[in-house]
Amino acid sequence: MSLDLKRAASEPISSVDMLLAGFRAAEKPGGAHRLGLEHEKFLYPVDGAEPPTYEGERGVGALLSRVAAAGYTPFREAPASPIIALQRGGATISLEPGGQVELSGSPFVTAREAHAENLTHLSEVSAAAKALGLRLVFLGYRPYGTTAQMPWMPKTRYLIMRRTLPERGRLALNMMLMTSTGQVSLDWADEADCVRKTVTVARLAPLMNAMYANSPIVEGKPSGYLSFRNRVWDEVDPTRCGYLPAFFDGSFSYRAYVEWALDAPLLFLRRNNEYLYPKMTFRQLLKEGFEGKPPDLNDWTDHLSTLFPEVRLKTVVEVRGADCVNPAMTGALAALWRGILYDAAALDEAERLLPKLSYAEHLAFHDTARREGLGGRLGSQELHRLAAEMVAISRRGLMRLDAADAPLLDPLDAVAASGRSPAVAVLEAWEKNPRPEALMDRFGL
Repeated sequence: MSLDLKRAASEPISSVDMLLAGFRAAEKPGGAHRLGLEHEKFLYPVDGAEPPTYEGERGVGALLSRVAAAGYTPFREAPASPIIALQRGGATISLEPGGQVELSGSPFVTAREAHAENLTHLSEVSAAAKALGLRLVFLGYRPYGTTAQMPWMPKTRYLIMRRTLPERGRLALNMMLMTSTGQVSLDWADEADCVRKTVTVARLAPLMNAMYANSPIVEGKPSGYLSFRNRVWDEVDPTRCGYLPAFFDGSFSYRAYVEWALDAPLLFLRRNNEYLYPKMTFRQLLKEGFEGKPPDLNDWTDHLSTLFPEVRLKTVVEVRGADCVNPAMTGALAALWRGILYDAAALDEAERLLPKLSYAEHLAFHDTARREGLGGRLGSQELHRLAAEMVAISRRGLMRLDAADAPLLDPLDAVAASGRSPAVAVLEAWEKNPRPEALMDRFGL
């Protein structure tokens, strides 16, 4: 994750081939493949359900200052501006727009290393939070409150996105302020490997979403979705979210992703350390330039970071469809995708697990998974049984790759066997006691 507002000069873009070259430059031989884990979570007072502001003795800024004492380097956008992130080694602790705390983990060979780093992070942040009367909460969507009641973090990028993104979709602010997720990033060897992995993740993403659905309560009542967090993305910006049709018709490639990205509108453009908002697509920027100058590769990197498909390409494949869940399930997420994508036989099996669906059929499958979770069906097949086989494929892959990672899948085995997505327990807890503090106690740390 790049945090630097003051960017070094970058090469002007003279052709689409330069954009394709960026993906080719990210190719790595199999022996160099790593994975990274990202984990967002909510921050709440132990004695209430109003999320903290950045400012104040019990604010998010005070939390970052306390955590920094564990050996992190604070990051500020300018010398006198607030701390907005912390860095230590390859790990970054950053803030989402509404104060969600995110670990962007170091790249590791094994899932257990990524899981261990996350556990250390959670221990450090939880200890600092408790000293301030705060706690971490593991849910995919804030169960109480509205966007108008949420705080905003003092990050320049969020100030401009707060203005630009709502023009693209009714629930854009909900995405920014109300959601938390877990993500895994993985490497590829060449274009064919990238295509296989990206398409496989896209096709299996609804099953993962069903296993990780953990956001059923919205504004204090059931939403009708077990993963409302996933539903929010429908109304953020259809040009930059969801699935590419090319994932399902056999046409996906580096160029297909680039062409799709070129047609997404800019959310911002950085010039002279300022965020500007030219209302154009990147394709228009490439054709027309801005203020007499062509875009450069830094502009393209920024643009790629503002695209939000279920599977995203940057210099890694990002798997983006899981709700925030507890630490054990988050570790299982890293193991799940390592076992499937980094073992050749497991990848073969995973490609055969589901029937080949059209784009429209896949969208229907996706909607079933986020509404009904593991209780849903794909045709005559129960999703919890398909999910159990998906986990089994990963476990077989891990046993060939590195058996020590396989026990991380145990929580997923239990979830799939039960046929109950995590959201079911959230609904049961809400039915037993709908008070906000009770739900925070049940799913907090």
